[in-house]
Amino acid sequence: MLWTEPWRINMIEVKKQGIVLSKTELSFENEGVLNPAAIRENGIIHLFYRAVNTGNNSTIGYCKMSDPLTVNERDLTPFLVPESDYESKGIEDPRIVKIEDIYYLTYTAYDGVNALGSLAVSKDLVHFEKKGLIVPLFSYDEFCLLTESLTGLNEKYRRFNEHEQVREKQGKKIYMWDKNVIFFPRRINGKLHFLHRIRPDIQIVAVNDLSELTPEYWQNYMHHLDEHIVLSSKYKHEVSYIGGGCPPIETEHGWLLIYHGVHDTVSGYIYSACAALLDLDNPSKEIARLPVPLFKPELDWELIGEVNNVCFPTGAVRIEDSLYIYYGAADARIACASVSISALVKELLDNKTENDK
Repeated sequence: MLWTEPWRINMIEVKKQGIVLSKTELSFENEGVLNPAAIRENGIIHLFYRAVNTGNNSTIGYCKMSDPLTVNERDLTPFLVPESDYESKGIEDPRIVKIEDIYYLTYTAYDGVNALGSLAVSKDLVHFEKKGLIVPLFSYDEFCLLTESLTGLNEKYRRFNEHEQVREKQGKKIYMWDKNVIFFPRRINGKLHFLHRIRPDIQIVAVNDLSELTPEYWQNYMHHLDEHIVLSSKYKHEVSYIGGGCPPIETEHGWLLIYHGVHDTVSGYIYSACAALLDLDNPSKEIARLPVPLFKPELDWELIGEVNNVCFPTGAVRIEDSLYIYYGAADARIACASVSISALVKELLDNKTENDK
């Protein structure tokens, strides 16, 4: 099933290429496939996708593509499965980058109570070593204590994360959910950078080495959380909250970031793909942002599914000037949209943030 009629945002032409992967009758992916990580190596596109089975447990499936729309090989069994308690109920929403000679595959680990960013690494895209959780473990009460001096912090942090004042569930302590961990594909000024998301904003981390992510580091980080916020909701289509999407794409004008924005409407949440530009040397600085979605749910297979009204971008590959964006469509299937990188960057530069005009 393909949909090739383009639509435009001013001078940007976005072409929805259609569904590239659907669920099968295999037991690990019989409820849905969605939200893939994507990377292109030696002309081959590798997709690591979230596969959902009956009972809503997720593993990571895998397939190879000879071009952005053609699946050539697809595993019949899960590629990565839960092995530890922190991921016992699911491995979700992977993203992948290559930094130097190491592939960084991040995903959300779900234990039935907490959803937290985790990391696995590889040197060959075949064998992955899990490194465990790399985000902070703070309860809501601890978070409030650490951020109490930040008078300008968005009140949605408390509204989204209070968990109806429940502090424990199924015998497990409830932590602040921290998802959408996404690495930049190279070191910047010698440091590893990654995005993460504690609702409602997107935050950034910069460290020399991941061993620096100690409890003491995170306590200090939370004391200055406002200094680590990269993007906050700004426009109507993202008014409820935002979160990371695809790994940043390096351009001469800045890091091109495809992220997701959420709007809570009378019909429920609407998830759209959005675009922003971050400074190359200081990616915590926003240069520009589209004032409208890059693309949004419009077609039947984006409007109706396991979760209606969802376009959730998580993977992208660059082929010359074309960016192919892979996204979960209605939390049930994987689709692809394409756009000219140069045209998108030009449009972004016409929509610079106020401080940079």
